[in-house]
Amino acid sequence: MSHPVLEAIYKRRSVRQFLPDPVALDDLKEIVRAGIWAPSGLNNQPWRFVLIQDQQTRRQLAEQTSYRQVVLAAPALIAVFLDRGAMYDQVKDQQAAGACIQNMLLAVEALGLGAVWLGQILKNKDQVNNILELPVDLDLMAVLALGRPAPGQRASQRKELEHFIVKTI
Repeated sequence: MSHPVLEAIYKRRSVRQFLPDPVALDDLKEIVRAGIWAPSGLNNQPWRFVLIQDQQTRRQLAEQTSYRQVVLAAPALIAVFLDRGAMYDQVKDQQAAGACIQNMLLAVEALGLGAVWLGQILKNKDQVNNILELPVDLDLMAVLALGRPAPGQRASQRKELEHFIVKTI
């Protein structure tokens, strides 16, 4: 396979251990730029982002998830929200957020960084909004923990394609 997009999809892995090196703000912005090019219904682009590098804020957010060590190890976080005021259909907009996050994860891969999509923190989304001093009309969809991957193997497996195809007509 020699298509760069497919290679990035098949190579990307969730990274939970990071080197302490800071992530350049320009890289964080490039990751968000890739996210905002995801499709959204009516092109409403309902996503909003908070870029987090501040250590004290990362510590506070780490207390909101059972993946505390991942959040503490990551030199940068990107919190992804949906702006309820920009939404027109909850399901479609949540699907758009997922597409946005996947674009961001692929951008992370392309930049030679590593990331993991944290969803368990959603159980404390109100506390996250309070920590970040955000209004309630921003609905947390995920937090990406990211940085330079620590050395190590990141293997993953998938079931055979035939397992997923229910029918070919």
